[in-house]
Amino acid sequence: MAHVNYKDVVIGINDSVKHALEVLDARALRIALICDESDKLLGVVTDGDIRRGILNGVTLTDTVEQVMHRSPVTITKDVSRRQAAALMQAKNILAIPVVENGYLIGLETLQKFKSASSYDNPVFIMAGGFGTRLRPLTDDVPKPMLKVGDKPILETIIRNFIQSGFSNFYISTHYLPEVIRDYFGDGSKWNISITYVHEEQPLGTGGALGLLPKNLPELPMVVVNGDILTSVDIERVLEFHNERDATATMCVREYDYQIPYGVINGDGERIVDMEEKPIQRFFVNAGIYVLSPAIYLGVPPGRAIDMPTLLQQHINKSDKVLMFPIHEYWLDIGRMDDFEKAQIDVRGLAN
Repeated sequence: MAHVNYKDVVIGINDSVKHALEVLDARALRIALICDESDKLLGVVTDGDIRRGILNGVTLTDTVEQVMHRSPVTITKDVSRRQAAALMQAKNILAIPVVENGYLIGLETLQKFKSASSYDNPVFIMAGGFGTRLRPLTDDVPKPMLKVGDKPILETIIRNFIQSGFSNFYISTHYLPEVIRDYFGDGSKWNISITYVHEEQPLGTGGALGLLPKNLPELPMVVVNGDILTSVDIERVLEFHNERDATATMCVREYDYQIPYGVINGDGERIVDMEEKPIQRFFVNAGIYVLSPAIYLGVPPGRAIDMPTLLQQHINKSDKVLMFPIHEYWLDIGRMDDFEKAQIDVRGLAN
C-alpha cells in the first residue's frame, strides 16, 4: 500500500497551534500528525479541530495539545486501499494514519481514491466597486481587473473556484463593466459559464442578488467579493453549510487589536484592576458567503442593501446564520499597501 509524504505533516505535542496551521496550509493533506520523538502517534489535528478551538478561546500561541484529537481513527498496513477509502467515507474523514503497534508508518488520504468533484452551485462574484482607495490605478480599470502577478484579481478568484470544481459563474458589474466583459466573455475560454448582472446604480453586496435570474438551480450559492485573494477551501465551507442545514454561512477571520495603553477598570474612585496593553479579539467578515435559495431568491430587484444588513434580517427571524472561521491565507485588496503585498503573496497562490 503506497503512502503519502506523511513525514511532512508530523509535528510535536508542544508545537504551537500557529505551527500546526502553517503545516496544514503548506500541504494538501488537511491533517497534522502529532508524534513523540520515537514516532509514536499521540493524536491528530485538522483544520476543523483548530476552528472549534478558536471559537472556544484557544489562541495561536497555545500548544497543539489544546486542540488535538487524542483517539484518531487509524489502520494497519494490512488494510487494503479500498477498505481504507470505505472507512474514511464512513467516518467522514479525509485522511487516516497508518500505524504499527501504535507507531506511525504512513498516511492514506481519500483524495487519492476520489475523482475530482464538480458542483452545480452558482458562484456570484461582486465586481462592481469603484476602487476609490486604489486610484489612480483604478481610473481606467475596475479594481477586480487590476493585475496581481500576471493575472487580474478576478481571474485568480475564478481559477481557484474552477480548481475546486465550480463552473457556473455570475458576475455583478457597475464601474467600467465593459473591461470585465471584454476580458472574460461568456467564460468558454475556461470551459465555464459566465452570466453578467449589471447594477445601473450601486445596490450593495446584498442588493445585487436581486438582479440574478430567477431560474437558478435551487442550490446554495457561493458569494464572494471580487477583490479578495485567498486559499480558503471553499468545498469545506460548502460542506459545512450543507451538513448544518444553514440558511447562510459567513466566513470570518480572527482579528486581534492591541490597545496601546494600560487599561484601568475602576469602581468609583477605586482602581479595581489594571491591564497593560490588552489585546482585544474579534471575528471580522471575510467577504465570502454561502447562501440558501431562501435568501438570494428573496431579494427584490432594485433594492439597495448590504450583505451584513441582509443577514441581520435573517438573524432577527431566528434563521440559522452561521460563521465559519478561516485560517488560510486571506487578503482584502482595499488599499495601496494591500495591493503591493498581494504582488508578493500571489506567488504562493499561483495556479
